[in-house]
Amino acid sequence: MRTTKILLPALAVVLLAGCAGGSGSGTGSSKDRPDIPVTGAHWSVDTLTVDGGKTTAPVPTAYVEFESGGRAKGNFGCNHFTATATVEGDTITVSEVAMTEMACEEPVRSFEDGFRETFTGRLDARLDGDRLTLTAPDGDTIALTEQPAAPLVGTTWSVDSLLDGETASSLPAGTRGKAHLTIADDGSVRGALGCNSFSGTVKTEGDKLTFGPLAVTRKMCTKPEMELEQQLYGTLSSGPVTFRLQHRALTVTEPDGSGFAAHATSK
Repeated sequence: MRTTKILLPALAVVLLAGCAGGSGSGTGSSKDRPDIPVTGAHWSVDTLTVDGGKTTAPVPTAYVEFESGGRAKGNFGCNHFTATATVEGDTITVSEVAMTEMACEEPVRSFEDGFRETFTGRLDARLDGDRLTLTAPDGDTIALTEQPAAPLVGTTWSVDSLLDGETASSLPAGTRGKAHLTIADDGSVRGALGCNSFSGTVKTEGDKLTFGPLAVTRKMCTKPEMELEQQLYGTLSSGPVTFRLQHRALTVTEPDGSGFAAHATSK
C-alpha cells in the first residue's frame, strides 16, 4: 500500500492510498502485474473443458511449452504445433498457430479439435504450484501439469509417429500405443515393435545409438502391425542411428532421415 506524505508548515498529514471513498478495484491491469512464470517448462495437458463438459486427455502426448521470445510449441494430442504466445501479466495471447497434418484416430481427433480451438486468442492464466489453468473468454478451460525432463535411460518411450526427413506421419491404423522401448542402465533394451516384443543391447556414444542383434517374438500380427514392426525393426537394426532428446520427446533417425518419434510415458 502506497503512503503519500504532504508536509504543511507545522503538520504532516498522512494520506493512505486506496482508503474509503477511492475508486477502482485495486487489482490493476495485466500490465501492472509480473508475467506469470510459465516459460521454460513442459506443461502436460490433463483435461479440457468445453461447454461445461470435461474430457481427460486420451493420450499423454498433449503438451505445451512456452518459450522466451513470445513463442510456444507442443502437441495437440497427435499433431505437433507452433504458435505466437505473448505473456502479459496473467494473460497469455495465442495466435498464428501452425500444425502438422497427420491423420488422427478418434477420440484423439476430437480432443485435438477442442484443444486447438480453446488454445487460441486471449487466455487467463492461473498458476497453483505445478498446475496451470488456461481459461478462454467463453469459460472453456485447459488444465495442465508441469512435468520434469525425462532421461534417455530408464524411461519408457512410446512411439507416436514415423519420420521421413522433415515429414512426420501417423502410425498405421490401430497401432497407436503398441510400440515402445526402454533402455536400462546396464545397456540392455526391451520393448514392443507394435505386436511382437523384443530385447537386446544398445551402445550409446554422444548422440548415436547402436543396437545389437534383437531377439524378437514370432506372434502372428495384423497387416498394420506388421507394417509398423518392419519400419521400427529396420531403424533399430540399421547400425548407428542418431537420437535427439527434447525434454520428454525423443526422435531416432537413420542417416537417410527415416525413423520414429516417441514420447516419455514414465519417469
